Amino acid sequence: MKRLLLILTLIVQFSCSENTTSSDTVFFAGEIVNPTSDYVVLYKNETVVDSAKLDDNNRFSFTLSTIDEGLHHFDHAPQYQYVFLEKGDSLLIRLNASPAYFDESLVFSGDNEEVNNFMIEMFLTYEDEEHLVYSFFKLPPEKFSQKIDSLRSQKLEELELLLNNEEISDNAYAIAKASVDYNSYLYKEKYPFYHKKKTGEDTIHELDSNFYDYRSTLNLNDKDLSYFRPYYDFVKHHFGNLSYMACSQDCGMEDFTSAKSQLHLNKHKMGMIDSLVREESLRDNLFRNVAMDYLLKVHMANDECDKFIKDFERLSSNAAHIEEIKHLYKGIQGLQPNSELPHLTLEDTEGNMTTLKEISRHHKHTVFYFWTADQKRHFRNVIKHVAKLKKLYPKHKFVGINLRTGKANWLATLEDGNFDLDEHYWGGDFKMVQNTLIVDHLNKCIITQDTLILDAFGHLYASF
Repeated sequence: MKRLLLILTLIVQFSCSENTTSSDTVFFAGEIVNPTSDYVVLYKNETVVDSAKLDDNNRFSFTLSTIDEGLHHFDHAPQYQYVFLEKGDSLLIRLNASPAYFDESLVFSGDNEEVNNFMIEMFLTYEDEEHLVYSFFKLPPEKFSQKIDSLRSQKLEELELLLNNEEISDNAYAIAKASVDYNSYLYKEKYPFYHKKKTGEDTIHELDSNFYDYRSTLNLNDKDLSYFRPYYDFVKHHFGNLSYMACSQDCGMEDFTSAKSQLHLNKHKMGMIDSLVREESLRDNLFRNVAMDYLLKVHMANDECDKFIKDFERLSSNAAHIEEIKHLYKGIQGLQPNSELPHLTLEDTEGNMTTLKEISRHHKHTVFYFWTADQKRHFRNVIKHVAKLKKLYPKHKFVGINLRTGKANWLATLEDGNFDLDEHYWGGDFKMVQNTLIVDHLNKCIITQDTLILDAFGHLYASF
């Protein structure tokens, strides 16, 4: 009721200022409580449609004389969410931008409010049921399918109820149904691998003949869904599943952990995408994902990797993606064993600037690890684990590099925890640290001897 009253207030306030000049004009506005940015940016796929600055009351508005109908997303950094817009729509939102409430607090009112609120409801429902579905992965295929199909049917019943009570376009219905279908289908694409892991079985479990029946209805070239996360995530895992099974059955591969097998698997995956996907944006995003995944898994630099990069460049039509992957590969090449540490400037707790080389120069072995104050559980676990490693490896110097935390917050966290301040540095420019050291996960560590790299892709919990 409280949320409804707030939305009604917004409707009254914005209706006074709304001035549509055409029946096609779209009015999209709202209020953001606890904003984390000064702007709201509206996108259609990767293209910025418009941006709006929050006023003194944390409200924003867009008046768009022309629009490419369909799925959009709005960004209030660092978070985003989807919005479905059609010509002539007048739509309001209200949300609390605090990380814990962003999605839960979001509510739409106005034209196409039904489909937009339904998509948010599905997003939250799938988040809530994730733990439940994870417990289902140990079930045999038939029982797993029954559970997933039952959950999907409940959601489709909600959608049919909406359709019976409200008038929405065919495109709006298609987007709403996709939010149900592709999340459910994703569970089935994951099942063979999660089941093997949960049960400890040596091989992939044999599946019922109808386990993947939904595949006969798939459209792997849906332009309207190319940038919709449920669809994109499904398609990624679908091709991962297909290539794994093909390489297992047709190529005789059993071990997928070696660099050679990863190369084979990912070349196979790119070939499948090339043969089955014609929608350019989706193709390019999938190629980028395969290349990124391969490079970050093998983190090697050799002739085979060079050939793989050339294959990627040949297939991709996205110049920005090609430049990104080439930059990533160049970074990986510079982090190979026995290479000098790259030049990277960090700040100590006294405000002095120093470099990785200068820090490691004073110790026979240095271990650089990463943390952020935003992920408190991870931080506590890492600090506890590093304390154990210090006792096991007293001759190693363990150095924490902080990422994505304001300087004042970083210093306060160290002081509150009574940490040894000469073991901690602030990586103020996150992108610079991430790109220079290829930080793709927070459990990564870099092990050095003097100023030479021993392992630039170590794992804090597995490398010792």
